[in-house]
Amino acid sequence: MKHQIFSSLNQGKLNLENRLAVAPMTRNSAETSGEPNDLMAAYYENFAIGGFGMIISEGTYTDDHFSRCNPNQPGIVNKGQVSAWKKITYRVKKHGALFICQLMHAGSLSEMLEQTISASPFQPQGERNTGSGGKPGPYPVPLEMSNEDLEKTTEGFVLAAQHAKEAGFDGVEIHAANGYLLDQFLTGYSNFRTDNYGGRMANRFRLIAAIIDGIRERTGADFIIGLRLSESKVNNLPYRLPGGPQTATEILEEAAKTQLDYIHIAAEGGNWARECLYEDGSSFSGIARQITGLPVIANGGMHDLHKAEQLLSEGHGDILALGRAALADPSWPNKILAGEKPLAFHKSMIQPYLTIRHSNSVISSL
Repeated sequence: MKHQIFSSLNQGKLNLENRLAVAPMTRNSAETSGEPNDLMAAYYENFAIGGFGMIISEGTYTDDHFSRCNPNQPGIVNKGQVSAWKKITYRVKKHGALFICQLMHAGSLSEMLEQTISASPFQPQGERNTGSGGKPGPYPVPLEMSNEDLEKTTEGFVLAAQHAKEAGFDGVEIHAANGYLLDQFLTGYSNFRTDNYGGRMANRFRLIAAIIDGIRERTGADFIIGLRLSESKVNNLPYRLPGGPQTATEILEEAAKTQLDYIHIAAEGGNWARECLYEDGSSFSGIARQITGLPVIANGGMHDLHKAEQLLSEGHGDILALGRAALADPSWPNKILAGEKPLAFHKSMIQPYLTIRHSNSVISSL
């Protein structure tokens, strides 16, 4: 009997041949101009050839002001970058995979900027990762975002989404997870504002809602918009939502008011049960399905077929995002379907160009 991961999904704008997605993974292999290159084209096309129904790009920066995280991070803010992405989307989509561009603003966790911005002026935990081209030492204390900063940031995301559509992507995923800018607005210790962007959850979610509304208005009804959320952060893996399922519910109730097409719940530390499952048996991803009624992507060890079967059967998610397994063997879906054993992941398999940020997060999680 064929595993559930190979059942099709036709819900809203998501029409997938199977339930397998490639998770967004930081690679830092673009040109210093932010333009993606032929190496990246081969990387993404191999997943499409290998049978993944959906591919989510690495975090792509959204403006030239404060959004960029690393020197070799790809962007989608100018004509050169859009033109370079067009070559990649063509190669991916000709194999039938759905291709989504993840839009990311680093906020206070930029590895390279001397001055950063965030919801509030707080000292981020940890130190910058020099292995990904970052400047040594602790992260700088960010400036509190002004109304002008908020408007520029919103417009940056909206323009980036327009550029993604022009480049041939099927949609965008708004990165509001893992401790980056939009997650900094949702998190209590990084947002102690007293204006309309702080305090109750509706205020903390306000910037995300404005971005979603702006993208929908500019890109039209057929363009896919997803939202990535998480509990843990790249620089604070043990973090969990205060209030657990109640706080998750508050966030997702705000998400349900917007014009999203899917939700992506990330397990940054690599263990879905540990990071997404609550004591009452509910889960962050399951609550997302219940409240929004949208397709939900879950990740965190989903190459385990028993775990994948359980998650789908119990209604904790609809799509499973793989990272480690996909890196180890881009043909993982095709091999599993054929009854073959995919290559196992180990760090020595990572290509020389693949820079791993926070080795206890990206490698171990996705």
